[in-house]
Amino acid sequence: MKNLSRLWSNTAVRIGLSVLVLLVGLGTCAPWLGTVDPAAMDSSFISVAPGVAGQMTLPDGTEKQHTFWMGSDNFGRDIWSRVLYGTRVSLAVGMTTALLALSTGALLGLLAGYFRLVDALLMRLMDGLMAIPPVLLAIALVAALGARFGTVVLAIAVPEIPRVTRLVRALVLTLREEPFVEAARALATPPALILWRHILPNALAPLIVQGTFVAASAVLTEAILSFLGLGLPADIPTWGNIMAEGRIQFTQHPSNVLFPALFLVPAILAINLLGDGLRDELDPKFSKRT
Repeated sequence: MKNLSRLWSNTAVRIGLSVLVLLVGLGTCAPWLGTVDPAAMDSSFISVAPGVAGQMTLPDGTEKQHTFWMGSDNFGRDIWSRVLYGTRVSLAVGMTTALLALSTGALLGLLAGYFRLVDALLMRLMDGLMAIPPVLLAIALVAALGARFGTVVLAIAVPEIPRVTRLVRALVLTLREEPFVEAARALATPPALILWRHILPNALAPLIVQGTFVAASAVLTEAILSFLGLGLPADIPTWGNIMAEGRIQFTQHPSNVLFPALFLVPAILAINLLGDGLRDELDPKFSKRT
């Protein structure tokens, strides 16, 4: 409890976590907060301005009195409902990508840092992946494997894995020379147990901080891919998809791009603030404690 209280006292952690909790809450409650099905179209309400109300025809043929709080797109779909549902998808992509990149990168980094032969082979592969611009590599993977949720997550995670691997490897190279690791080796402790019980717990704090930055990068990269038409299919609402559809009529209806951006920018800023705050509190090099 004392550690949690100290984390909460950090302004960056408090602001970042509060914004993220708010966004997660909005996404979770999208079926109740969303005023209509995000895929519902009505040709009578194509590209209407925010605040317009009228009798909307739903997919099942029934009619409903509906207010377009954020306007509608060029297919007559409610922007407010699409942004709420897009919150769920965009944040899910960020969190899933971070988990995949951290788990894979941590495993590879542990092996590379502890076993010298593995290090020589594995790090050359990581150097090769890091030489490719992340967005271009993600575009190539999505184009080759198809635009699906799992494919997009994989395409965004692969460029992040080398960075996590190099971070964990550097930590392992330092930790493996510590007296408690040498004592474990002297007691004939298996390498797998040394890595799991002695080294990994001491590498968790920097790994968690890195995970927040990976999540922020993943949310932004997914928006870029969707904006370019290379991300998730258009029938799955994401912030990038909504902005991509809104850019067609940006001069007449800029709100179709601005409203999802008002969710995207705070989300990325909140995740980065959370990461900075965690780094300040968990990393001794940046700690403000005396």
